[in-house]
Amino acid sequence: MSRKGQSITLSISERDKAELEAIALEFGMMWGDRPNISKLIEAIAQRKLLIGNNNDWKEPRIRALHRCINALTDIGQIEQAQIIANLLLERSELSLPLRGEIERLLENLPPSWRLEIDRYILREQPFQLSYQDAAERVFNFTVRYAKVTPHEKRQYLDCWCEEIEGNFDIPELVHNWSLRLDRITEAAVMPISGEWRTNLAQIEVEMHLFAGLAFAYQAKQEDNINEWLPDKARVRRVVRRVSSTFWFMREVMQYAPDCVVILPENVRDRLKQKLLTLCQLYDIETRE
Repeated sequence: MSRKGQSITLSISERDKAELEAIALEFGMMWGDRPNISKLIEAIAQRKLLIGNNNDWKEPRIRALHRCINALTDIGQIEQAQIIANLLLERSELSLPLRGEIERLLENLPPSWRLEIDRYILREQPFQLSYQDAAERVFNFTVRYAKVTPHEKRQYLDCWCEEIEGNFDIPELVHNWSLRLDRITEAAVMPISGEWRTNLAQIEVEMHLFAGLAFAYQAKQEDNINEWLPDKARVRRVVRRVSSTFWFMREVMQYAPDCVVILPENVRDRLKQKLLTLCQLYDIETRE
């Protein structure tokens, strides 16, 4: 209560007192620079603050929000994942194992540079990225498009950069980089002026699918054409937008010999060279 009103005594633990002070601080119930529990209780009594149930959420809602945390984390939306995580931690019906998992997530948040990159991507703000990888090599990039993308169960920053030195992709895609986020130990990020691109550099790749793969293939968002060839029995033609021949070839290699790249020639030649090198290695191991 206020100092001019009647006084009451609350018998509560130190932990509960700390929680009440945190709530008072959150709602601006202060006495000088300290949170004031009496003002908090007075606001509740005057219905300026309403008390509601904190144990009536059903299990499907909690499960759905938990999945949202994981999904947002996977795509790099860390701040949004944080908001939902803290919302769940406020609920009393949360199970102890799930509460522990969420608390560990919040204790191991990404570094500040990662959060800064997420903000720039959200605002479509070009930025410069200087970072040191796990081998202590320093890289500098001028980034004009970026997105966090999962590749083979790891998170990468796929980005279009002005710098091309050290990039061994085909000329059309030489500005695209895939930076593995968990290998970046330190990074300095700062905004720059200029235009934000609408996407990574891309090319169209045509491939033909045979046998069971032709029937089992599931269309991807990157596919522009997905059709059966009228002049060839049981052959599926797929034309897809590709931003990295490295990731593309890793995918199609696992489908050999039921997947053949037709165009463009430079991608087809690279894949043929990989297969020839693999055959040569098999020959060497056989002779030895």
